[in-house]
Amino acid sequence: MPSFDQPDLARAIEGLPVQALDDLPFGAIRLDAEGVVRVYSGAERRLSGSGERPRLGLEFFREVAPCMDTPRYRGRIEKALAGGTLDLEFGWTGDFADAERSLRVRVQSAVGGGCWIFMRREGTVANS
Repeated sequence: MPSFDQPDLARAIEGLPVQALDDLPFGAIRLDAEGVVRVYSGAERRLSGSGERPRLGLEFFREVAPCMDTPRYRGRIEKALAGGTLDLEFGWTGDFADAERSLRVRVQSAVGGGCWIFMRREGTVANS
């Protein structure tokens, strides 16, 4: 299984069957070039606490995670895409299950356009 910390995580993930993403110890979401969710792993559903809500075909920043439609999150992704490279890592706080949870977020370019968003939960902010 791919490691969250490996440099070429997006390429490793793209080499797996989509069903294998459900068993990862971190969440994986693939957006197309327009920001529409094309893959939303079972691991992300389980770890985030988002459950079985519809995700595929929805605009990620408007319909799935509007809290991330900010210069700090979406703005960084768009700036990196405009620069031709997309390989970001940063911290984020909060998800569906726990608004105080600390997350490590990695965003890397996807083959054919768009990007992968990987999220690893690390505990609560108070315990970090």
